Amino acid sequence: MFHAIPRPMTLRMRELEVRDARDRIDGTPRLDRLRQVPPETGQFLGLLAASAPPGGWIEIGTSAGYSSMWIALACRERDRILTTFEVLASKAVMARETIESAQIGDVVRLVEGDFLNHVDQLGDVAFCFLDAEKEVYESCYDAIVPRLVPGGLLVADNAINHAATLQPLIDRALGDRRVDALVVPIAKGELVCRKL
Repeated sequence: MFHAIPRPMTLRMRELEVRDARDRIDGTPRLDRLRQVPPETGQFLGLLAASAPPGGWIEIGTSAGYSSMWIALACRERDRILTTFEVLASKAVMARETIESAQIGDVVRLVEGDFLNHVDQLGDVAFCFLDAEKEVYESCYDAIVPRLVPGGLLVADNAINHAATLQPLIDRALGDRRVDALVVPIAKGELVCRKL
C-alpha cells in the first residue's frame, strides 16, 4: 500500500504538507488554515482502515483531504468507498481539489455539510476517522458507536494535544463496555476504539 502510492497522490500530499508547515509557522488564525494529521498518522490510519471488517467507511472533518488520501490507499486495497464530511465551504473547495488532483474520486465521496445532519442516512460503520471541532466529538461518538459493526474502528484525533478538552470523552470511551479503547501516542494522539 505505501510502496506504490500513485504519483498524483504523492504530489498532492507534498503540496499539502508544505502548505500545512507554512500555516503552522505563520500561526495566524484563519478558517482556511490547514489542520491536518502528519504523515505518520496518515499511515497509521491507512493501516487501521485496511484491517477494518466489512461495512461503511466515514471521515468526519475532511479539511483539505490529506487524511482522506491515506485512507483512500486502503479503500483501493480493500475495494471500499470513503464518505468524508466537511462543514466549512472553504475547506470543501480544497478537498474537492485534492480529490481531483490526487485522482481518488473513485474511492472518496465528499459530503459538504454537518455530519450530524446526515447520521440517519448511515448504515453499518466499519471504520470512522474523527478529526473535527473538538466540541462535536462527544455527539459524533454517540452517533457512531451504536452503528459500528463488531470489530469496527473509531479513531479520534488530538487525544494528546487536546487532552484537556477531550479528557471526558477519553475517560468515557475507556470505560465504555461496548468498545475496547486506548490512546495511541502517535503525533497528536489517537483515541482508538474497537467495537466488541
